[in-house]
Amino acid sequence: MTSNPNRMFSLEFFPPRTPEGIEKLRATRRQLAQLKPAFCSVTFGAGGSTRDGTLQTVLEFCNEGLDGVPHISCIGASRESLAEVLARYQSHGIRHVVALRGDLPSGTVDAGDFEFASELVAFIRRETGDWFHIDVAAYPEYHPQARSPQDDLAAFKRKIDAGANSAITQYFYNADAYWHFVDQCAAAGISVPIVPGIMPISSFVKLARFSDACGAEFPRWIRSKLQAFGDDNVSIRAFGLDVVTDLADGLLARGAPGLHFYTLNLASLTTTIWQRLGL
Repeated sequence: MTSNPNRMFSLEFFPPRTPEGIEKLRATRRQLAQLKPAFCSVTFGAGGSTRDGTLQTVLEFCNEGLDGVPHISCIGASRESLAEVLARYQSHGIRHVVALRGDLPSGTVDAGDFEFASELVAFIRRETGDWFHIDVAAYPEYHPQARSPQDDLAAFKRKIDAGANSAITQYFYNADAYWHFVDQCAAAGISVPIVPGIMPISSFVKLARFSDACGAEFPRWIRSKLQAFGDDNVSIRAFGLDVVTDLADGLLARGAPGLHFYTLNLASLTTTIWQRLGL
């Protein structure tokens, strides 16, 4: 594969909730640090339920020489609380965030001061100027709550117009959906990098659950093949590695601006795909 110095290869993690999870993530991080990712993003729980865990995890990454990037979710949050979060990140020298609307915790009705991620991006710019590089989410297969593809594209454009620098997509297994979305964005005058999100396949049950929850298409041929393997985890892993490596290789060959791996706090699959791609 031809190398492109402008491409960004990054990793995503979630803040662990238990002492065992913390130790497991530290071991994972030591393994994945060898890949020299451009940055490591850390997710943010519904309604800010893991806010402190996000910062703590990001700072651990930073202390080990990695670029830790916190996710910021605005749903259920006030302007005051988010201004405080941004100030904390600035005080630690963090210059990159992923700005998301997020989901309301179940049983909660108060959406807070922000309804859309575009409002969050505009707020970050008003509060901090150009301090942060802001990534936002993109949905090649359209956000499950969007009324139409046109509405979804318009919502994405509002985030970019509000000041986002680049975007990371929801994971997908249909490359045509990604390229169609990129073409639509170009036609709408959107020129920021749109980095494909890559989900390694470790389990049929987990992937089916994630896909049903987030609206990502789970192609029937992949679903059928994984189901046919039953409990044969070795075959599931081997098939998943082939599928995801081929997908990522094809995306890079056509000019994707990088790849963002959803690691699920595991090292082996992401490392194998990364090495197969020659990154």
